Amino acid sequence: MLAVMVGLVSLARADGPGWPYYGGDAGGKRYSAATQITPANVGRLEVAWRYSTRDLATKGGAMKRASFEDTPILGEGRLYVCSPFNEVSALDPGTGRELWRFDPEIDTHIRYPSDFVCRGVAFWRGPGPSAGVCAARVFMVTNDRRLFALDAATGKPCAEFGQRGAVAIVPYPKMLRPGEVQNTSPPVVVSGVVVVGSSIDDNQRVEAPRGVVRGYDAVTGAERWTFDPVARSPQAPNASSWIGEGARGTGAANVWAPISADESHGLVFLPTTSPSPDFYGGSRPGDNRYADSVVALRADTGGVAWAFQVTHHDLWDYDVPAQPTLGTVTYKGKTLPAVIQATKQGLVFTLDRLTGTPIIPVEERPVPQSAAPGEWLSRTQPIPIAPVPLAPSRIRPQDAYGLTFWDRGVCRDRIARARAEGLYTPPSLQGTIEYPFTGGGMNWGGLAFDEKYDVVYVNTSNVLHLVTLIPRERFEAERKANPGKEISPQNGTPYGVKREALLSPLGLPCNPPPWGLLHAIDMHDGRVLWQVPLGTTEDLMPLSQYVLRKTGTPNFGGPIVTAGGLVFIGAAMDNYLRAFDARTGAELWRGRLPAGGQATPMTYIWKGRQFVVIAAGGHSKSNTKRGDEVIAFALKR
Repeated sequence: MLAVMVGLVSLARADGPGWPYYGGDAGGKRYSAATQITPANVGRLEVAWRYSTRDLATKGGAMKRASFEDTPILGEGRLYVCSPFNEVSALDPGTGRELWRFDPEIDTHIRYPSDFVCRGVAFWRGPGPSAGVCAARVFMVTNDRRLFALDAATGKPCAEFGQRGAVAIVPYPKMLRPGEVQNTSPPVVVSGVVVVGSSIDDNQRVEAPRGVVRGYDAVTGAERWTFDPVARSPQAPNASSWIGEGARGTGAANVWAPISADESHGLVFLPTTSPSPDFYGGSRPGDNRYADSVVALRADTGGVAWAFQVTHHDLWDYDVPAQPTLGTVTYKGKTLPAVIQATKQGLVFTLDRLTGTPIIPVEERPVPQSAAPGEWLSRTQPIPIAPVPLAPSRIRPQDAYGLTFWDRGVCRDRIARARAEGLYTPPSLQGTIEYPFTGGGMNWGGLAFDEKYDVVYVNTSNVLHLVTLIPRERFEAERKANPGKEISPQNGTPYGVKREALLSPLGLPCNPPPWGLLHAIDMHDGRVLWQVPLGTTEDLMPLSQYVLRKTGTPNFGGPIVTAGGLVFIGAAMDNYLRAFDARTGAELWRGRLPAGGQATPMTYIWKGRQFVVIAAGGHSKSNTKRGDEVIAFALKR
């Protein structure tokens, strides 16, 4: 039985700038025109209201596998929140009072690749009558792969959509276990089509489920089209980049990060991932195009308008992790509609939105060669000439970090034993240092773009991964000898793989800080205007912030920027929401949160008052403090 609690609220709209989409607007700029909160008064922010999803009381041990990554949206008088367990709540934007609540009752015993995550929902008002049941809808896709259409006024499933309000998304080929495929990011609605991606468990097998993107009719739920980034036939336009029979059995190349839309041109923009598996591609020789790419699809048909690949023949899990950001960029005096794409490598690509041609030139540069037996390598990789890479990629033994001679020495020895030739060093049997690690550079938090000043704001993480290939005949022995470590089979290849963060015996990264940064980039010429450390270690190691100064921390979640001249961001591995001066990068304010704020905030004006809202529930991968609250800040009255 689906549990629905219904409340009432007027359909008044925000009386100022709102936040109707996951990324602020359909193009994901994460920008607000709100000006009430400024550098001069941000120090007066206080908690205005708090809302609990009640997960701590109801989900028990499943909370250990939950990440509260939600960014709420504001649609026609209601704030919509999605818990990690896909429970959607409609709140009064001024008080946080619950108006209705919908629970899809997902099975909390299933284990998913990303644990339990819901980054957000989508709001849509159809072209029909302005009143009536389901005239306005909230779309949500669940961890267990159901696309729901809910009446925005009541939270009840829209009966004419799919089967009693939901469409079941069935992966192909058949999953080996119930949680092999999930959905974590919000759908996007454009031209009356609801577009949905998926998240697929990494490194389990070559013939993983296919990373099919699907478009559904927003009214009926009927499937309108599908798109598979992998070339399944010799006639496919990307077939020449898949040599031999590699595309036939390859899976993944899915879209797990948020999607963007350009309604005026009828386009959706997909950030695609690596083909399966991540760390060995000998069975899929070629560049593997449409994987690891920004792909622009025609929203009405699912046909490819253009595609630009950011990683050729990915062997590093360097998939496209963030929502493509749509804006108008003026570079070297020329103004064009653009797609700005943040990557795990710490690179920012700036592409023409209508053609995919780089606005800021991209060079094909030679990269390290000499791979494991049976592997195929691309000799070059695409690198934009600006901005400079925002994350370091080279590490030497003498660069090892540690608080003492002992732990620094351990890190130095581990770095010396590994293969480390810079960005795109192939995975190896001896162990390869991957820098930036598979969490970035940049990740799903994406970037914020102030179109008026042509400035991008983005956060990065700087940590090492050690990736080691394990010959098939030694795989089981290696797995048994390393309990608790991430060791994946990569079935169908000659190698399993071990992936581990390169940490000192004290638990600190072996590479020197800062481990997390916030950057500002002038898109007129690609210059980095400023960069500052993001986060402290105080919630990881009490009192350590007095010794480890200006280190920053790895981070998950992204920034927003306002016309008031502020950048708001949580993301770091401490329990704070921060405000930075958008012009200088000075930290002006921090608000204490009851749990980790590994989510992207949002802001809006409601009844003359500007609110800044963030989900504070912690993150399973960061192991930050768990919680279940949404916190709203506003200026003291």
